[in-house]
Amino acid sequence: MLLDILLTIHFLLLVLISLRVLSRHDLSAPARLAWIVILFILPYLGVVVYWMFGEVHLGRNFAREREQVIDRLSTYRPDVLGSETALTQAIKPEYHAAFAYSANATVFRTTVGNRADLMADANETRRRMIADFDAATDHIHVLYYIWLIDGMGIDTAQALIRAAKRGVTCRAMVDGMGSRKMVRSKIWQEMKDAGVQVSVALPINNFLKVMMFSRIDLRNHRKITVIDGKIGYSGSRNCADPEFRVKPKFAPWVDIMMRVEGPVVAQNQMLFASDWLSENPSTPLESFPFFTQPATALGDGAESTSEIQPTNTFAAQVFSDGPTQRHGTTPQFLGALISQAQHTLIISTPYFVPDYSLVSVLCATAYRGVDVTMIFPKHNDSIVVAATSHSYYWQLLESGVKIYEYKPGLLHAKTLTVDGEISLIGSTNLDLRSFDLNYENNIVFSDRALTADIVARQHQYIADSDEVTCAQVENWPLPYRIRNNIVATMGPIL
Repeated sequence: MLLDILLTIHFLLLVLISLRVLSRHDLSAPARLAWIVILFILPYLGVVVYWMFGEVHLGRNFAREREQVIDRLSTYRPDVLGSETALTQAIKPEYHAAFAYSANATVFRTTVGNRADLMADANETRRRMIADFDAATDHIHVLYYIWLIDGMGIDTAQALIRAAKRGVTCRAMVDGMGSRKMVRSKIWQEMKDAGVQVSVALPINNFLKVMMFSRIDLRNHRKITVIDGKIGYSGSRNCADPEFRVKPKFAPWVDIMMRVEGPVVAQNQMLFASDWLSENPSTPLESFPFFTQPATALGDGAESTSEIQPTNTFAAQVFSDGPTQRHGTTPQFLGALISQAQHTLIISTPYFVPDYSLVSVLCATAYRGVDVTMIFPKHNDSIVVAATSHSYYWQLLESGVKIYEYKPGLLHAKTLTVDGEISLIGSTNLDLRSFDLNYENNIVFSDRALTADIVARQHQYIADSDEVTCAQVENWPLPYRIRNNIVATMGPIL
């Protein structure tokens, strides 16, 4: 009798969830099919898996309240958002589409008067960032997905403690999952005791509540550092050493970081403020200073002859995304950016679990004669991601895309360069987690000199990589190819 009741309940749940999957407008056809397959080939477990990971939501009021925060910030300082004039006057017409799409999808439009230095390596990033912390006079704001208790993590915490003790307003925010050990650590408490304001993005204090009414894998993956509202650090690095002690087998983790000045820093400041205010709504807007003046020009200090773009600076805007923004924002933006390439396109990413539209535009770009290069880690820390990535190799190679696998460590740098003119750098991976589940932050900019520096770094990655050829992929054992394709079939819901 009890078994019959359980079977009936299970059947009804299967029917209800299947109808829910089939009725959702935010799912692609492959994602719907993948969920239906899981529901019916994994009795009972499939229902649990969908309950835990099937819906993209953060609670009943979270999205509405977050939108209200962004509206308040945009109304409070509309000058931070940039302008259409900057786009039309500072960006070449052939690249307008991607910048315009980014502006439409987020609140951030183009700014001018920015400058940046590409950090040579992790040691330079650590040295210059801590020096900037120690020179701060007004405030320091940091948000990291992963903050480890290692050399970089301790140095950063101690620099914040020193700054707070001399009267600098310090705010430190971490993701509730990625930095869960830091939140429970002694150094976190020491920061609080010293006057550093600390907060947790998407906390998981009540595990059962999160599991029942949200998703535990919806995370804040951003890496934001703002000092005195005028200096920022942007790129792929978490607050952790390259040795990355939580996964030392794949070390070193190779990242890319820029030290940025100019009005685009104010956009990252607004992004930080939106995350902070979502968790700490009583914080006054006035406590977030925004500076939108152009950065000091490089070179001999001569005044600019252009009213729109100061000498030796560049146009840039923040591109951000998250599960409370409109569905498909990142792959659509990347599609616009990639489709504008005329000569060269180089991409590095640690995680490649794309939707089909992205694979299609990459192949189409190669077919029309653009030199397309993609760089992945040779040894990925995720077996599932590696298998899914490999399932696309043949299609990419057949279209003319060059594929390289980086050998010395886990290539964690997320870079995209177009024609030696345009660059995208930040936290976004080319995977469905970054597309649909994570809060991300990036900077897209137009500057030949800085893009040349990033391209040179990309070529360093290539020099330390093995090229993958069609012949090699053809010779993969049949069981290996089948495994990759089976895993990739589940790609839409990974």
